[in-house]
Amino acid sequence: MPPEAKEPEKKAIDEFRAFLENHRDEKHVIVIQDYPDPDAISSALAHQLIAGEYGISSDIVYCGEVSHPENLALVRVLEVEMISWTPEFEAASYDGAIFIDNQAVNTTLWPKLQEAGVKPLAVVDHHSMQGGPQVEYCDRRPLGATATIYTEYIRDGMLELESANRTHTRLATALMHGIRTDTANLVNARQEDFVAAAFLSRFMNSNLLGEILGVKRSNRVMEGIEKALSTRRQVNHLTLAGIGYLRRKDRDIIPQVADFLLTEEDVHTVVVYGVVMTDETGESIVGSLRSSKLTLSPDEFLKDALGVDSEGNHYGGGRRNAGGFEIPLGFMSGSYDDEYDQLKWQLVEKKIQQMILGKLGAKDKAT
Repeated sequence: MPPEAKEPEKKAIDEFRAFLENHRDEKHVIVIQDYPDPDAISSALAHQLIAGEYGISSDIVYCGEVSHPENLALVRVLEVEMISWTPEFEAASYDGAIFIDNQAVNTTLWPKLQEAGVKPLAVVDHHSMQGGPQVEYCDRRPLGATATIYTEYIRDGMLELESANRTHTRLATALMHGIRTDTANLVNARQEDFVAAAFLSRFMNSNLLGEILGVKRSNRVMEGIEKALSTRRQVNHLTLAGIGYLRRKDRDIIPQVADFLLTEEDVHTVVVYGVVMTDETGESIVGSLRSSKLTLSPDEFLKDALGVDSEGNHYGGGRRNAGGFEIPLGFMSGSYDDEYDQLKWQLVEKKIQQMILGKLGAKDKAT
């Protein structure tokens, strides 16, 4: 190892080994966020393979949709097996739950596991503290990606990667994709992320990664971009754009539109939002924030601007340069006629713009 390469966090890794040993031969559910991203998917796959070394069987489960084209390609190309929750899901068959790239409170699967009596066992995450249940093992570090944490586990020998092993090649490729997406192609990477990427480069398949990254924008995304360009509002280098009502499976259009709008000249921060159907009767305001402004923390900004729900959980949060939020509409959910939908959308736009611009001290411009 080069002398400049930072050693993995030995204390966390030793504790992780002890944790897995204590739960040898159990069956765990690996919980990722409702709309999984490459960091969550790749980290969950890494955990599954590492835990398997201790005789622990596990399933990767989510309670939402995989809808972003790159994420769909990741799952398909790398053959990642995941389970989408349904009412028939047998939660009680698991000995415990592992929360990866989240802290339980921002997943809709956690209440269902609580109801089934599944014990929360561990959290591995790189986001700021969100609260959540008490667990036996927690590795929460402010790195560029959770995939970096799992790569450190592997670097320390918890899984011996072999270039000729197809499963290991797929894992390394997935982890590399997870790191690059959560660090904006390593632009926002920390030293640990670069070291992890260098290690993974020895085992990954660049052709597979290229196939994942080569996915083109869908017609629905292009329609979202077109609508955002025609309705966007710009205030002091900030762009706000509402793109209307979206189907649940089209939720990932929102961050893709935000990424596109951030490429506009003289814009450093973008907030894109829409009303997304969460189930047959419920709707939420869902939004994404993207920023190239070094002094703006998406996590702090969204938490301060949007506040918390009745249980003290923040509506929004994020990492460096990117964030997201979800605010349930509650009794306002549902569609009755075109007039109602138009009025509801006007209220959504007014409220979101007031909250975002108000945080920037531009309340007078939000009315």
